Amino acid sequence: MATIRNSLRATLVSAAAATAVIATAAPAFAANSIDVTGIGPANVGVDYSCDASAGVVAIKVMVGEPQADSPSATGAQNSVTCDGSNQSTVVVLTGTGQGAPPAAGQTVQVRVALVDQTDTVISGQNKVVSLA
Repeated sequence: MATIRNSLRATLVSAAAATAVIATAAPAFAANSIDVTGIGPANVGVDYSCDASAGVVAIKVMVGEPQADSPSATGAQNSVTCDGSNQSTVVVLTGTGQGAPPAAGQTVQVRVALVDQTDTVISGQNKVVSLA
């Protein structure tokens, strides 16, 4: 009987310790993220979060036909706040001259990314949506 109680106690202590580690580590895993919240022909709404240590210097956006070789519009937001809290911004798009600019009702692929100063993607997202 004593062996069963000691074994159960060790299991419960291990489970509690693992839960504590996961609970404190979860915010660190979610710190660098980006999500498209709205898309129009001329801009893209973005929610993002990043840690200061991530080295994020900009949000970059590309929009175009889902099967195209290159985007028809791009945009960048160079003013980003990386303090671990949730942020929102709107990135204005500029035509690239590669095909027609995005238009209402068109199905497009949208790529958004938090990038560092060498344009390395820290966190990114890709969606195919219909423009409003």
